[in-house]
Amino acid sequence: MAQWSQMTQLFQYLSHETVNEMYPSTFPIDVRHFLADWIEQQIWEDFEPGKTELEARAKYQLDQVINLLQIISEQNSSIVDKMKLRQISKTLVYFQPQPLEFGVLVRDILRKEQFLLSNYPQTSCPQFNQKPTAPEITMDQLVNKVLEIQDIRQKIHVLQEELNLDREKFEAMAPQGPVVQNGLNPSSEDPQKNLRICIQQKEYSLQSMALTRVQLLQECVERLEQYQLDLISKLKTWCYEQHKSAIGHPFDDNLHPLQAGFEQLLEMNAKLRQEVFLVGDLSNVGLTEKLTSLLTVLVQSSLVIEKQPPQVIKTQSKFSASVRYLFGDKIAPGKPGMLKVQIINEMQARGLGQGGVPSDNVGELMNHTAILEHNTTTKSTSAAFRNMSIKKIKRAERKGSECVTEEKFALLFSGEIHVTGCDYPYSIHVISMPIVVIVHGSQDINAMATVLWDSAFAEPDRVLFMVPERVPWRQMCNMLNVKFTSEVNTQHSLNEYNLLFLAQKIFDKHDICDFSNMSVSWSQFNKETLPGRSFTFWQWFEGVIELTKKHLHSYWSDRLIFGFIGKQHLHVILKDRPGGTFLLRFSDSEIGAITIAYVAITENGVAKVQNIMPFSKKDLEISGLGNRIIDINYLTYLYPNIPKNIFKKYYIGPPKAAGSGYIPVQLVSVAQPSEMNSSSNQNMMRPSPTLNSPETYPVDSAQSPVSMMAQFPASCADPNFMDPESIQQVAFNIQDNVKMDLEDFGDFFSDLKMDNAAPL
Repeated sequence: MAQWSQMTQLFQYLSHETVNEMYPSTFPIDVRHFLADWIEQQIWEDFEPGKTELEARAKYQLDQVINLLQIISEQNSSIVDKMKLRQISKTLVYFQPQPLEFGVLVRDILRKEQFLLSNYPQTSCPQFNQKPTAPEITMDQLVNKVLEIQDIRQKIHVLQEELNLDREKFEAMAPQGPVVQNGLNPSSEDPQKNLRICIQQKEYSLQSMALTRVQLLQECVERLEQYQLDLISKLKTWCYEQHKSAIGHPFDDNLHPLQAGFEQLLEMNAKLRQEVFLVGDLSNVGLTEKLTSLLTVLVQSSLVIEKQPPQVIKTQSKFSASVRYLFGDKIAPGKPGMLKVQIINEMQARGLGQGGVPSDNVGELMNHTAILEHNTTTKSTSAAFRNMSIKKIKRAERKGSECVTEEKFALLFSGEIHVTGCDYPYSIHVISMPIVVIVHGSQDINAMATVLWDSAFAEPDRVLFMVPERVPWRQMCNMLNVKFTSEVNTQHSLNEYNLLFLAQKIFDKHDICDFSNMSVSWSQFNKETLPGRSFTFWQWFEGVIELTKKHLHSYWSDRLIFGFIGKQHLHVILKDRPGGTFLLRFSDSEIGAITIAYVAITENGVAKVQNIMPFSKKDLEISGLGNRIIDINYLTYLYPNIPKNIFKKYYIGPPKAAGSGYIPVQLVSVAQPSEMNSSSNQNMMRPSPTLNSPETYPVDSAQSPVSMMAQFPASCADPNFMDPESIQQVAFNIQDNVKMDLEDFGDFFSDLKMDNAAPL
């Protein structure tokens, strides 16, 4: 009826002459209107003039038209339509001697309609150039469709029983003579004819309901297939997002909506298979096969890894994983689902779609079996593998410069499931995200680079384990930013200056240019060492992540660390700043270190940017970054113009005496710049008063042991002194009753020199 529905909208753009030519008096438009659905369900294209072998079929369809018009006229409440339909049915009797002409006429009418619908100008009737799309159906609508099918089945059963009784009654009636008909009052007709018409009406209704039933079944199977495709697509999206979450992308791990969809599909498939079976027509064998195929695909997709194993696994180390069965408690009683796990390599993973579970073992896995158990509280069925361990691994022959941390494996979870309501068991399996197996902790960072590249740049429908060798820099930017913010657990993302420096570093280009169209190779990421360094880009970047996560989280989140910036850019932004302006940047020459770059004033009054020796993780464990910045008095403003007092909240004072009788000691950081005027030098070297000791010391005061120790000559053999850009840890203690004059300190220094000069 879709064609007639479009034609009724098109009539407003057609002239009356065109419409009258399409529907002649021998086949008026009323026939097309009242029998639109039935006409479009029949085959008319086969009719051709002269094809006498089709006359029987044409006569049958003509008789059907006449019969249907009579039935509709009897059921129509309008006397005008009733008389009109009766008159049309008498007119169609004209074709009975030559039924083939009738078939050709209807064929031509349908062709003209199709021609008009496909060729009518778009400017006049734009809506008819759009292909009709099937409305989206929800699961509730699909359930209602199945209920409608069941209701029709019951009505067919009742109607068939009534029809059997009427036929038996009709056959028992004696033939009666002709009765004059007035054409208006059916009650004036003889009982036998009335019963015959009643039988014809019921036969038509029965045929119509049977046809509607089959059509609904076909529609439901098609909708079920589409709904299943959509649901499995959502499951694949869930798995892909789970894969992406390995680099820090947000991920909703709730599987309950997907489980509800799987359970509903299983139930709908069973009901439709029952309805198709009850139809009992051989023409519906295709529907049975379709439903069986859909069920197989659904069951084989019902296993999902709810908790993935770690992607880097060290041999002899325990790890865990859990697998979810999306049909809930739909496991046949007395037949528990037993799952097992095995390690597979890249080649075996790619061959999963071509056969069953691989028989060759590439590794020995301990505690590799578990049973699917139903949790009545959460209404979920899962198998938990809590204490797995890889005892040994068999590696493939490496290609070229490939190292062991680039070889990917996977865990394959498989088993045989007896689904409730199904006649035979199903073999199902699911594969984990790629894993890298290592034997030593020193391989961890390089192994993490392999799984990170895989998680970040794998396509959704890729061949298993396949990843591009090169990726656009914009994708790399996104991955580095997501990984950094997720690992550090911060909302402060890398800014454009940070990403520019990262691009300059990985491409070894120090000019400011557009890197967006450049691509990064796997070798640049974690195979080739950076120019002039002994480490790769990823090893360096991962070191910064670890340092920030463990020691600098609050500083970074409070936006006190500039972060990634090159020395060239550093000089540009600091050159016009007043002396003492500083910023915090990650070291580009050491792994996992942060340094302070500041503006120093030379003896000639010229501003010079200097960098203090980087602080490593070990340094910050000894004394925090806040303490070090507060200690160095010369540092005044954090770039661009933030007073350094902002770091006071991070300052940790000396420990209080615990009654042991010992005087508490605190470490203080002192920087030793060169090429600075004496005033600046002294101010810089003098430590700031601690938060617990508000006393201040003049630069030339003999009361400050820190200032005296900081003024030792550079040639001093004291091991605490380093090069001009170093940091010295000086132990001091401020007590009112502790005094040291310069003369005593000078004697101490002379003794120290003599001790250092004495032979061993």
